[in-house]
Amino acid sequence: MTQSLRVRPVVQSDHAAWRPLWDGYNAFYGRHGATALAEHVTQTTWQRFLDPGEPMFALVAEDEGRLVGLAHCVFHRSMTRVEPVCYLSDLFTLESRRGRGIGRLLIEAVYEEAKSAGASRVYWQTHESNAAGRLLYDKVAKHLGFIVYAKEL
Repeated sequence: MTQSLRVRPVVQSDHAAWRPLWDGYNAFYGRHGATALAEHVTQTTWQRFLDPGEPMFALVAEDEGRLVGLAHCVFHRSMTRVEPVCYLSDLFTLESRRGRGIGRLLIEAVYEEAKSAGASRVYWQTHESNAAGRLLYDKVAKHLGFIVYAKEL
């Protein structure tokens, strides 16, 4: 990590620098080309990050003025807790910058943001093939053994 690395909330003027990170994240999970997200989904997501009425937030990692990573989260209620919980939906670091502590710094910033909002838990999921990510995740959180099921409607 360099001394100039910092994590901060996303702002409107970050859009042009955020977009390649978002596209890289989606490509990592196979959403590119013919399977890319529709543009209106990306634009709606971006606007939600900037809307204080939305229960979500976006953080970016910045190094020497360049965005090198992102974290997107959403708060929601739980049936097993009174306090809200925080779902870390998206975490991405530029491939050229991986292994330098940026992902850890982003996760720790999410923890702080969630604590500040009164959340009692942060959780996320990743694909089983994300071996590099899981090496980090095993150090900063506990794998609870759950398997995810989904059905498109």
